[in-house]
Amino acid sequence: MAQRIYLDYNATAPIRPEVIELMCEIMDTVGNASSVHEPGRQARQRVETARQQVAELVSASAKNIIFTGSGTEADNLALRGFLPRHLIVSGVEHGAILAPALLLDPYASIVKVGSQGQLDLASLEAALSASDGPALVSLMLANNETGVIQPVAEAAEIAHAHNALVHCDGIQGAGKILVDIDQLGVDLLSLSGHKIGGPQGVGALVMREDRSVLAQMVGGGQEMGRRSGTENV
Repeated sequence: MAQRIYLDYNATAPIRPEVIELMCEIMDTVGNASSVHEPGRQARQRVETARQQVAELVSASAKNIIFTGSGTEADNLALRGFLPRHLIVSGVEHGAILAPALLLDPYASIVKVGSQGQLDLASLEAALSASDGPALVSLMLANNETGVIQPVAEAAEIAHAHNALVHCDGIQGAGKILVDIDQLGVDLLSLSGHKIGGPQGVGALVMREDRSVLAQMVGGGQEMGRRSGTENV
């Protein structure tokens, strides 16, 4: 039988064996992380340990990690959670950014990229200068189709000079290149577990500073009131 060679890591990476082992161990127990009894407290500890690990991955503070159901949800929360702002995105963003940006802001600015696929910083400057009110810039770190790494730190410096917030979709970069939220200079950073050997169906929005987020999922108050829903232990 021919050996299968899997190369589609940008879509999803195989789950690491140690992750499968730990998940099986956790699924063999019971406990809601919002419950105050012992099984609930044990589940809470699992979640908070993971939160700290994600924070260490990108040099952030654990209190500023919001767990989501996917990288797409993290991207959407970044755009929806800080409205009203004029949205400025690059023309090569993932659909998880382009679709909500155009839905939320019919006048969203789509900034062009150059012949090498990198954001045109002069065009970004022009878009920011033309914005009448506060803006939010979203720029991916690494392109999921071409692998091009964007000048995120330079774009963030330009955006902050115009008092704009900056979001970075770092999903394709994490685990492959150094991702440090302070070095990138961004305010918000999206991550996804299944790109780096974790399970599908879990993501995170990382904030550089403790910010007030307009929650899109409400009803239970989980994730410090920023994303309701029983947490995926």
